[in-house]
Amino acid sequence: MGAQQSKSNEPQPQILSKPWREIDWNSDKHSALKYVQDYKPHIEGQQVRILLHGPPGAGKSSFINSVNSVLQQRMCALALVDNTSDDSFTHKFTTYKIQKGNPDSFYPFVFNDIMGLDASSEVLVDDVKLALKGHVKNGYVFNPRAKLSEGDQFYNKNPSSNDKVHVLVCVVPADTATVAQDETMKRLREIRLEARDLGIPQVAIITKIDKVCPELRDDLKNVYKTKALKQKMEQFSVDMGIPMNCIFPVKNYHEEIDLNDDTDLMILSTLKYLINFGEDFINFKHQSEQSDTYA
Repeated sequence: MGAQQSKSNEPQPQILSKPWREIDWNSDKHSALKYVQDYKPHIEGQQVRILLHGPPGAGKSSFINSVNSVLQQRMCALALVDNTSDDSFTHKFTTYKIQKGNPDSFYPFVFNDIMGLDASSEVLVDDVKLALKGHVKNGYVFNPRAKLSEGDQFYNKNPSSNDKVHVLVCVVPADTATVAQDETMKRLREIRLEARDLGIPQVAIITKIDKVCPELRDDLKNVYKTKALKQKMEQFSVDMGIPMNCIFPVKNYHEEIDLNDDTDLMILSTLKYLINFGEDFINFKHQSEQSDTYA
């Protein structure tokens, strides 16, 4: 009896003996980088539009900078970020292109960064819904008191396929990823339901994983062995309804001045899936339109 009680009081291991998601830390970075560099949409002139949304300070702008840094192979600051406030530092609907080679050449995918969503962001949710359909022009300044109207100069009346969103990404920091009843999470889910009705694929990125999991501060290779992180991701999956295979943990660059192979791989692996989901959605929409034409 005493032996059983002693055993039950022993601290449970925080690192799993086997990773629950496989990743080759030695070679996957190069294959993922080559995949992104070689990617070309099947439809000529098409680009994948990726919209990032989430609470203020989640790391949306930092993720864009991290992607740019990995692809440029040097630290970049394309999107402005702020570490001094919990309020949103992004106030405009901004489109970011990633340079490829010379200054006039870009990768065939773009990111849209928006103002952070909080409990009082009811109006902003309406603007995000318009952005999903391609009605929001680049440079629009979000108004917390009124949504974008059709008569506004930043309202796009006739959006093209390239104006519409092809992948919706919910960016949430790991330390708040399990607050199911929070008003912010309700706003995020409302946007998710709108994207569902439009057929837009949805992905979640869990950021700041090294802040809540000490096991990852010294070795990112433990990311898929860390029990606490897996539990947070599972709970977030239940709360938001996003499948586990569409949720990706990421460590953004925020204090480093040099790149790190393990950090690069996590970012590239996530980017690869974003591109794939967007490409699949674009091709499906194109095939549906072709079928309607010949029906």
